[in-house]
Formats: sequence, C-alpha cells, structure tokens
Amino acid sequence: MSSGVGYNDQTGAETAVEAGQETTPTTSSSGAAFGLFSSDFKKNEDLKEMLESNKESLKLEAMKRVVGLISKGKNASELFPAVVKNVASKNIELKKLVYVYLVRYAEEQQDLALLSISTFQRALKDPNQFIRASALRVLSSIRVPIIVPIMMLAIKEAATDLSPYVRKTSAHAIQKLYSLDPDQKEQLIEVIEKLLKDKSTLVAGSVVVAFEEVCPDRIDLIHKNYRKLCNLLVDVEEWGQVVIISMLTRYARTQFTSPWKEDAVFDENNEKTFYDSDSEEKKVPTEAKPYMMDPDHRLLLRNTKPLLQSRNTAVVMSVAQLYWHLAPKHEVSVVTKSLVRLLRSHREVQYIVLQNIATMSIQRKGMFEPYMKSFYVRSTDPTHIKTLKLEILTNLANEANISTILREFQTYVKSQDKTFAAATIQAIGRCATNISEVTDTCLNGLVLLLSNRDETVVAESVVVIKKLLQTQPTQHSEIIKHMAKLFDNITVPMARASILWLMGEYCDRVPKIAPDVLRKMAKTFTTEEDIVKLQTVNLAAKLYLTNSKQTKLLTQYILNLGKYDQNYDIRDRTRFIRQLIVPSEKSGALNKYARRILLAPKPAPVLESAFKDRDRFQLGTLSHSLNVKASGYQELSDWPAVAPDPSVRNVEVIEPVKEWAPSLGKAKQPKSDAKFYSDDEEKEEEGSERSSSSSSEDDSSSSSSSKGLAAKYHFPRQPCLYQPSMVSVQVILTNNSDHVLEEIHIGERSPAGLNVHCFNTIERLEPGASVTVSMGVDFSDSTQAANFQLCTKEDQFGVSIQPAVGELLMPFTMTEADFNREQSEI
Repeated sequence: MSSGVGYNDQTGAETAVEAGQETTPTTSSSGAAFGLFSSDFKKNEDLKEMLESNKESLKLEAMKRVVGLISKGKNASELFPAVVKNVASKNIELKKLVYVYLVRYAEEQQDLALLSISTFQRALKDPNQFIRASALRVLSSIRVPIIVPIMMLAIKEAATDLSPYVRKTSAHAIQKLYSLDPDQKEQLIEVIEKLLKDKSTLVAGSVVVAFEEVCPDRIDLIHKNYRKLCNLLVDVEEWGQVVIISMLTRYARTQFTSPWKEDAVFDENNEKTFYDSDSEEKKVPTEAKPYMMDPDHRLLLRNTKPLLQSRNTAVVMSVAQLYWHLAPKHEVSVVTKSLVRLLRSHREVQYIVLQNIATMSIQRKGMFEPYMKSFYVRSTDPTHIKTLKLEILTNLANEANISTILREFQTYVKSQDKTFAAATIQAIGRCATNISEVTDTCLNGLVLLLSNRDETVVAESVVVIKKLLQTQPTQHSEIIKHMAKLFDNITVPMARASILWLMGEYCDRVPKIAPDVLRKMAKTFTTEEDIVKLQTVNLAAKLYLTNSKQTKLLTQYILNLGKYDQNYDIRDRTRFIRQLIVPSEKSGALNKYARRILLAPKPAPVLESAFKDRDRFQLGTLSHSLNVKASGYQELSDWPAVAPDPSVRNVEVIEPVKEWAPSLGKAKQPKSDAKFYSDDEEKEEEGSERSSSSSSEDDSSSSSSSKGLAAKYHFPRQPCLYQPSMVSVQVILTNNSDHVLEEIHIGERSPAGLNVHCFNTIERLEPGASVTVSMGVDFSDSTQAANFQLCTKEDQFGVSIQPAVGELLMPFTMTEADFNREQSEI
C-alpha cells in the first residue's frame, strides 16, 4: 500500500468528482461539455480557453468537467499546462479541483509539476487544511529524487500540523517518499514514532500503514502505543480498523504466550477457571503452572469483539481472523454468527468468507454445525460458490448429521452444472471414507450412478469407487464385477482407465472376468486414449503373472502393439514390462522380482479436504486465498515460550475528570439524575442513588443489581467524525462492582429529537474492567443539557451532559497579524 491518494481525497476530491459528474451533461455556448467525452483536439481547446480566461466561473466550470472526465477514466493529461496555471488561484473551490487533477497527473508530467513546486510549498502554509493536505499529496506524487529533501521537510512539518487531516496525509506521504528513496528510512521512522503517539482516530490507521510499509520489524514503536490503539480501535474509520487489527494480530503473537493450553486459566481478574478440550476432561497437575492471560491480551480481544457488528465485511473478517489466531479455543465461536451473516453479501465477499470458513471448519466443526443450512447450495449460486459450500458441508459431516447431508448431496448430483455434480461425487467419497457407518451406503449409491446417462457423472463415480474399494477391497468383488459389465458403455478415458486398474489390482477376485476385459481391450487398443493404453499394458502384465495360461498370447499381442505406438511413454512402458515379466537371458535377475513389483499391496488413497493445510497462512490474507505465499506476506510468528516483559506497554494515562457515577462504597444523597460535566467546570453534582455502586446502609444491593457502573468523560476537542455539527465526547466506562455488567447502551433521549451518535452496545464488561467509547452529541449551538438514559441489561440511569460554551466553538486557524487585526476591531 504505497499510496493512499484515492482514500485521502474523501473531502475535497469526492465533492469535486460529484460536482464534475453532476455538471458534465450541462451544455454551454462554447460546446465544452461535449469535449468531456471526445478526444477531439478542438473540444479540449475549448476547455483550455476556459481555464485560461479571466473569469473564475468559467475556470471553475472547466475544472468540474475535467475532474468529471478523470472520474470516468478518460485521459486529460494534455490539459496539464492549462490546469497548473490555476494552482495559485484564490478561489478555494477551484484550488481544490486543481489539486485533485495534479495528484492524478503529477507523476506523469513531472517536469511541468516541478515548475510549480514553489507554489506547492507556499500552499503547505495555507489556512485551509484541505489545501495544505492537497499540496502535500501533489508534492509527494512528483517522483523525482532531487526534491526528496523538500518532501522530507514538508512531511515533518505536516506531522505536527494542528489538523488531524493534514497529519493523516503526512502518514500517506511517508510511504511514497520511502518507495522513492529508501535511504530516508531512519528519518521517516522518527516521524512514524511521532505520529504513532497521535491521539486522533483519523491518523491512527494511516500511520499504522506507514509503519507496516517502512519498519514492520520495529515492534518497539508499538509497545507504548498498544493500549491506545486498542482503545481507539472502535472509533477509527473502517479502512484503518482493518490495518490496525492486522498489525496487532502479529504483535500479539510475539508478546503473549499461547492461550491454547488445556490447563489454561482465562480470567483477567485472577479468578481461576479451568477448561479442557471438547473431547477430554482432565485436572491440572499440581506441579503445572497455570496459564493466566495477559491483561493486554484480553484488552485486544475485548475491544475488537464489538467490531463483529460492523457493516464493513473486511472489518468483520479481520476480527474473525484475529480471534482465530489469538483467542482461547472456547472463545473463537463468538465470530461464527458474524461470518454467517456475511454470506448474504455479494458473491465476491461470499467467496472469501467461505474460503476462511472452510479452513476453520476442518479444525472446529462445532463452530458452524448449528448453521449448517446456511451452507446449502442454491441454484443461483455460481459454481465456485457451490463447490466451497460443498467443501464446508463435507467438513461438517459426522455420524449425527450424515444422513441429512447425504440427502442434500443426492439433489446436487442431479445438477445441470456438471462440474458441481462431479465435485459432489467426490464429496460423497470423502464422507464414505471419514464415516465408516455410511461407507457401504455411499458405495451402493455411487454404483447406481454408474447407470447415469451423463458421462461426467459416471466417470467421477468410477474414480471415487476405485479409491473407496482400495480401502476395503475384500468386501466388494460384486461391485468390481458390476463395473466390468458396464465397461463397454463407459467412454470417458479416466473412468475406463480406473476400471482397468481395478481389474488388474484385484484380478484374483474376478478370475473369469479380467481376461475377458483384456480381450476386449486388445481389439480397441489402437483407438484408445494414452491413459487407457497404459492401464491396458499394466492389466496384461498382471494377468500374465497370475493367469498365464489364459492370457499369455493376449499379453504378447498387446506388448507388440505398444512397442510401436506413437507415444514414447507407451513404447517405454511396453519395453520395460516385457523385460520384467518375460524371462530371458538379459532380464533373468529382474524377472524374479516381477510379482513383488507389479502386485505389491498399494496404500489406500487418503481422501481429504483441499483446505487441510491452508491454515499455515494467516486467515483473510491473499496468500490464504491463493494457497501460495504472495509477495509481501508476513508470516505469523509462533507463540513465545515465555512472554516478554509486559512493563514495556506501561504508559502514563491522563485520566479525564468528573464522574457521573461515584466509586464503590461511597454513600451519596439521592437525586433524580446523574450528571456529566466538562473538564473545566468546577461545579460538582452528586450522582443518583440508582447509579451509585452501593450505599453505606446496604452493601448487598451492589451484588444483586446492575449497579457499580462508573464513567469518566472529557471533550477531546477534535472534529467529530460522525457529523460536522456534533461535538465529540469520549467516555471511559468502568465496572466497579463484583459482577459482570451486560449490554451497556444508550437508551431514550430527551428532548426526543436530540441527535446523538451512540456507541456500539458493549456486550459484556468484566468486574474491574474499563472500556473507552466515543459519542457525538449535537447541542444545536446551545448550552441546553442533552439528557439520555445509559442502560445495562437490568437497569438504566438518567444522564445529563451540559457543555461549556467553549466546547461548542469551532477552532479557526489564523496568523498572528490577522488575530491582532480582528482583536482590534472588537
């Protein structure tokens, strides 16, 4: 991910593109609108004239059309000289569109872009944050080594910019500069280290991508930011959530010990709870040191779990792979329902999700067995989706559900999709191999398919029957005889070759039929496919050794035919077989071992899933999807035997002030509602008795109700990501009780029309645990309190947030001279 240009243009560029698309059909007297869809030189000349005119309105109209042209994939590079002249325009909207264009073509038109480099440098100081960010994007898109020092200086300055949007852009520019000049790595690492400390959710995802690109081995940079990243995760944009989760997955595999131990203890509050594997129960030996999960390990699992409810499929898949690779085995099933939900998405999403479920279902059948019907094949599914669902159903098959699955398979065999029907037959064979109770049933069903009219079905049935008979050949001589009777009607080469192999391998069980089959093959030998000829030669050799009286002349005839065949493989095989089975002076020594070579017992083939070893790749990656190590893939390290020092993650946390719910054991006078207050208000109000953890008169109430929920909050004074009109509020919820609090969420609001962006429901908050959530509240430019209910599964508390006037003001950047001038006019 060397460039983040497309993503960064979300504010200026998207507006510009939308504007361009809307105005494209508009006609004008100059006829420039038609130039948008034509490569005619004169039409582009009209756009050039508009761009070089003295009227801002014409320039803006032309740029909208040019950006619309780019959005449709058209080439507008010849307009570069005319566009770049407007880079110093004072019109903000025009300037934004010019920068959108320059980001697209700066790399192609480097010489012309270099002529305007001083303008870009001045734009880095522009009061408008989007202009500053766009200038940095253009500057980092000019791929000329001579400006590397200028780019480095610009990145360093942007990394300390007051706007998180500009700081985010600087993180993207780091990757571009590193790809242009890797020698700048050390200086770039210093910038990355600074940006990793940034508290803005807007910056977090971008700087992690830069970290992964430039210095993924510098894990020490993550230590002090680990907890912050975990806590910010729920509020980061979806693209950032994916890259942060991926990075934290690899980080956790190097810093924590494995939770996959049968005597492990999983409780971050040091309450010993033991669990065993599903198949066996055993007590922890007294000398064994029990496993205690690191609180930071638990923090990562706890803070990613809510993201399973994300609307973004990539985020859900990222959390699923994190739980698969990091969570205790008994907790992995929490991702099941979310993965099944993704199967309602587009077929491209289904394909990736089903691949990952196929890998998971091999090791954890119990995870997906309750949702088995979700994997039933639909007639509208494309073939690649059908085969993946078939794979999963086969993995889920066991003694209890095999009858249901086989009934489903009977329908699939009749499918008009022959590739899918053949895959179903293979799946039946795998079920027969894995579940001994249904082996005979499956074999009989496959034998019935030999009478099918479709050659593909018959051929696949023969191949699968052959593999099944190898597992228990003594019991199925009748099936071999039945296949021999159908041999004349089977035309698919692989099926004919499989029957011939069975005849030769078990010729002692069909002593009368095998020679007759060889006789028929002698007649048609010259017209058969190569694979059939090779098996005919093998059959002749085996019958020569076991039934020479009946087949000696037939064998000599077939060997003579093979000796002069056009295929050199057949000629070589024939000459080798002749020397092996027919005694002569030259082959006397080898002839003694002919039976041991040709009639040696063959190991039965193992019918197994194609996804059996796929988990060697991290789930959700391109390498896992392709089953090949892709370029840039970073392998997950093994769990360390001893966890590294956890104190490296200890950082000083600045706690926000003021609680609306008091701490455990403090008695408070009852009031109707608990209050929120900002950091700078000195006014203190007491929480309601309902929201207090307990009272001095009745301590027992805290253990029987959902009380003990404490919250600390502050205004981070950052732009609210949810809506521009909202004020961002961060809240730290703490469970001060001795029991679990469940389903913490926002309830009713007052007034009814109050616009609040609620945090996702917190499913479970362990005793003593804390979680940071972000909210957005639209106060409608008023200091009137926002009232709402904070609810748990069993209780609810009234909350009132009344902001200080200063929290409602939008920050504005200006120079010192402008500030003094404005102040003097007051």
